[in-house]
Amino acid sequence: MTKTAQSVWENCLSFIKDNIQDQAYKTWFEPIKSVELTDNALYIQVPSKFFYEWLEEHYVKLLKVALTKELGKNAKLLYKIKMENTYGNKQPFTEQLPSANRVPMKPQEVDAPFKNLNPELKNPFVIPGIRNLKIESQLNANYSFDNFLEGDSNRLARSAGMAVANKPGGTSFNPLLIFGGVGLGKTHLAHAIGVEVKDKYPEKTVLYISAEIFTQQYIDSVKKNNRNDFIHFYQLIDVLIIDDVQFLSGKSGTQDVFFHIFNYLHQNGKQVILTSDKAPVDMQDIEQRLLSRFKWGLSAELHQPDYETRISILKNILYRDGVEMPEDIIEYVARNIKSNVRELEGAIISLIAQSSFNKKEVTIELAKSVVEKFVKNVKREISIDYIQKIVSDYFQLDIETLQSKTRKRHVVQARQLAMFFAKKFTKASLANIGSQIGDRDHATVLHACKTVDNLVSTDKQFKKFVEDINKKLTL
Repeated sequence: MTKTAQSVWENCLSFIKDNIQDQAYKTWFEPIKSVELTDNALYIQVPSKFFYEWLEEHYVKLLKVALTKELGKNAKLLYKIKMENTYGNKQPFTEQLPSANRVPMKPQEVDAPFKNLNPELKNPFVIPGIRNLKIESQLNANYSFDNFLEGDSNRLARSAGMAVANKPGGTSFNPLLIFGGVGLGKTHLAHAIGVEVKDKYPEKTVLYISAEIFTQQYIDSVKKNNRNDFIHFYQLIDVLIIDDVQFLSGKSGTQDVFFHIFNYLHQNGKQVILTSDKAPVDMQDIEQRLLSRFKWGLSAELHQPDYETRISILKNILYRDGVEMPEDIIEYVARNIKSNVRELEGAIISLIAQSSFNKKEVTIELAKSVVEKFVKNVKREISIDYIQKIVSDYFQLDIETLQSKTRKRHVVQARQLAMFFAKKFTKASLANIGSQIGDRDHATVLHACKTVDNLVSTDKQFKKFVEDINKKLTL
């Protein structure tokens, strides 16, 4: 007997009815109509977007199980939302949205072994005085492997991430360090590993944390004199994900505490995942003992996506948002935005918004104007190395001379300007800036910034230097 949308949905309903209360079934499942069945995808029609969101939040797991029983493990569920007479339209229109197949992350409960730990153990994520160790994973369930598309640019990192998720702490990829430029998907991949671990091993405690928040928690623990509690808390984690680990640069106290936490987790078969915008060999002001541990496992680089991957990413975004777009426009956007995934996503979302808000048809002309404005407005990520290059070129010096110990006036001024712009355009600490520009200390950088500020208001020629270099850095 050939399967139809009606027969598949009726079988799903029989299964669902046996697994939820009668009132919930009548409220949330009786109004649904089956619309279409294509290959392994079932389309169902729901009365509103709220209805769709409620089903996705509360019943997505049940729907997935029911559909898998009928159509196999590759089954897909898509919603059609009939929008009646919106904004005075006489004809109803339909929005189409795919199921995310994801439920929100639940808090993780951890039994702290009191014989080893202070019974007043503090959780750095909750208000002081709350004793219950319920740990939010801080994971974003929307960042999954399903929507992290594989290409030549990310195959190694994605495969390693999948291996770690299948066997956390049990592979040679420990730690797994994912590094690469801005907007290439480091944070997405880190979350995806955590989400996959929680799917496969619900009993494991997973925690995602940025290096900046980790540092702030450590500073708070020192102020409150409970540094040991801070260390013990992190020793409870089975899979620890630290994002933007390069921000530990120059912070010796935080590096020291992380060194102890890392050693404990690694020795006890727990998994550590790190992300960084640079490879270990290029990290400045990170202790050697910590850098050597970063190299114990696997360092996997994310590169800029190639043309085919960019096409796949755009099609996936359009599918996710229920939007159809002509192939030539997708190809135009993919050809013209090459730098990273974040800019690619921003451009296509801008195009969708321009089209829907201004009620314009998506044409090549509209795509050109959106992409042109978008690319022009994308702020260049400025590094200390780039600043040194621009300043050196401007004063016709080489970078070695700029960084040298010479006290010649024009070289000193160039060096001070490099330090001034590094403080202005980067998030690096004064110590980090000094170490990268000629191995100076933070006091030298502070003095350089004050000198530049004074000269700008008293020396017209020097003010022109500042304006010229500023233009070159912000073009």
